[in-house]
Amino acid sequence: MKIGVIYSRLRVEEKWLFQALEQRNISHERIQDDGLRFDISEAPQWQDYSAVIVRSLSTSRGLYASQVLNSWGVRTINPYRVGAICADKAATTLALAQAGVPQPRVKLAFTPEAAIAAGEELGYPYVVKPVLGSWGRLVNRVNDRDAAEAIFEHREVLGSFNHQIYYLQEYIQKPMRDIRAFVIGDQTPVAIYRASEHWITNTARGGKATECPVTPELHDICQKAAQAVGGGVLAIDVLEDPQRGYVINEINHTMEFHSTVPLTGVDIPGLIVEYACKG
Repeated sequence: MKIGVIYSRLRVEEKWLFQALEQRNISHERIQDDGLRFDISEAPQWQDYSAVIVRSLSTSRGLYASQVLNSWGVRTINPYRVGAICADKAATTLALAQAGVPQPRVKLAFTPEAAIAAGEELGYPYVVKPVLGSWGRLVNRVNDRDAAEAIFEHREVLGSFNHQIYYLQEYIQKPMRDIRAFVIGDQTPVAIYRASEHWITNTARGGKATECPVTPELHDICQKAAQAVGGGVLAIDVLEDPQRGYVINEINHTMEFHSTVPLTGVDIPGLIVEYACKG
């Protein structure tokens, strides 16, 4: 048994993962992605790993590393196909829709004019997000047509192709909080509420975390969402809709847990290591 960990920076999460590996006397190797090199034509020492946990801060580095390793038959946490779906909000939405998992209504458009029309079909307010991105960056609530025109004009000149893919999501009147639930295989070991006076409740944007009970209903929808994208080690962001109950907002395939572990006492890094060792 040998576990590799690909990482960018030694954050709290990576330190805890290495401690969990050491405490269990599991042979492992630290692999920083800034010096990583692959010879695409052959799979040398990588065949020695039972699994590789991919913790790159760069989504593109993590995805390409997983893709190469999976092509050589090396198991990664998470697999490339799971990461590719979760990294793209449109792909996540399609996967959830195909599996019949409840989620907010979403419209996709390719020009500002089409996006404005799509938004008016959704009804104000609605949320516009980049299809690629995290930590709540460039996420806007659109309250009226004037705001829509200003936001879409700004996106049009940002330069990156993904800013011209207009992902519009129904605004859910959540109770000033959302839920982040952690899925590890067939377990949903822990969840937290993220509360804020601001409509964006990410802890990266100042949301305050408190423990959330994992009810059978929450476990069920999180497992269905995880299976829709391929399963693995995931963070599921859940919204509480006043009429529909739980709906899935987003799924993260390289989750952070530095605030959840001290708050809840749940050994997330240990559970990740044990999942990686199951094979």
